[in-house]
Amino acid sequence: MTSSVLSRLRGYSLPLSPSGTSAMLTPPPWHFSGEVVMVDYRVDPVAAAAFLPPELDLGADPGRAAAVFAHWQWCSEPGTELADPGTSQFGEFLILLACEYRGRPLARCPYAWVDQPVPLLRGWVQGMPKQFGELHQTRPMRVGRAGPLGSAAGTYHGTASTGGRRFVQASVNVTAPAAEPPALHTVPLVHTRVQPSWVDGEEPPVELVTSTVTGVEFSEVWSGDAHLEMFDVLDADFASLRPVSVGRGHVFGYAETLVSGRPLT
Repeated sequence: MTSSVLSRLRGYSLPLSPSGTSAMLTPPPWHFSGEVVMVDYRVDPVAAAAFLPPELDLGADPGRAAAVFAHWQWCSEPGTELADPGTSQFGEFLILLACEYRGRPLARCPYAWVDQPVPLLRGWVQGMPKQFGELHQTRPMRVGRAGPLGSAAGTYHGTASTGGRRFVQASVNVTAPAAEPPALHTVPLVHTRVQPSWVDGEEPPVELVTSTVTGVEFSEVWSGDAHLEMFDVLDADFASLRPVSVGRGHVFGYAETLVSGRPLT
């Protein structure tokens, strides 16, 4: 029965249909271009370690973390999504924890929120723990006084809420170009792909994966003093990752092409 259904219906993801065009996700590669507001901070190393699977460790700088706001525009290889901005744009907030695998620097994302269904599902395919949220951030302006001008000093803000509860807010007062991109935005992310059990007796797959990424581009990075607050309105696990101290903030444009996933080796 299963093979018969699959021989007639197609799609990279559900919903399947005769032509496959009803699927929520198109096949990779996926191209992303975005504006990022990022704050480096430190967490309790014990709390950070609790979010790492046994194969990973905190590495040379335990407790290093980052809070990242991003507004993305994306498309598949044909680029057809760009004709519908409601489909091809989304906001995102995520937390990154520095970690290592056999001495290899990586970043672990314990929490992430997006405001559109397609990136939510795409995150689950990757093993990225995305949830629904309301995300807002300051964006660079080309002219006028109603926001910071791109590639110039100014203050950028970001807020994230879910279920009507604001759980994080941040600001970055950029003052000068940085010598290089922030470190936690230059290392591969490592996720846990999990397929919950649904059929009695099955062993659902659980594996650590990274991504194959090409076409990485950074605009000029501007940095400066930052402020970060994470509010105790969610659960105790999330609260454990609140800042012990706050470092520098960064604002930049970023692009990449996400090609596929691969087991962590």
